[in-house]
Amino acid sequence: MLAVIQKWGNHQGLSFTQEMLNQAQMSPGDEVFITVQKGEIIIKPTTQEIGKHTLAELVAQMPTDYNPHEEKWGQPVGKEVW
Repeated sequence: MLAVIQKWGNHQGLSFTQEMLNQAQMSPGDEVFITVQKGEIIIKPTTQEIGKHTLAELVAQMPTDYNPHEEKWGQPVGKEVW
């Protein structure tokens, strides 16, 4: 498919057809990782947000002797229902 880079305000961009997004298993609003290698722009879907951790990664960092417990926050000070 031939496409033209368009100017959008202070940015430049391309638009993708729904068929192209379907083939790449992407949807509008998805995060993508963009790199330039050997003069080519490569766009890949991300499996997680950049700089964020998955739940499994966070749980794996918990100490093995961790014992969760209920915190005591004191008496209600407003219209909370306890």
